[in-house]
Amino acid sequence: MSFPLPQHLVWTPAEPAPDERRLRHFGQALAEVLAGRRPPASLADRLSDRAYRELVRAGRMLRTDRPPFVGAPHVQEPRDGAVEMCVLVHCGTRSHALAVRLERRGVQWVCTDFETA
Repeated sequence: MSFPLPQHLVWTPAEPAPDERRLRHFGQALAEVLAGRRPPASLADRLSDRAYRELVRAGRMLRTDRPPFVGAPHVQEPRDGAVEMCVLVHCGTRSHALAVRLERRGVQWVCTDFETA
């Protein structure tokens, strides 16, 4: 005889890798923070503690007179539960590359690292 598991013990399947639209929106928001057009706190719930501290410490890394515009992401899945993307951030006369790593933490995707050049 088996008994059903209590609902609080049943794990739901982890969310699949974020789609291109969601990745692009996240890249856009991150670029806006790096350009000083959005407060870092607006992304706090989507970054690991270390990545958030790095974002706050980095301050304004993208110099631009106009809002940044993020192109289509180039996405790799190096392993299950990890996604890496690279986007081109258009900043007027100059563009920058933005690399981002996201990892699945439970059912949520969290940015664990980023780099721009």
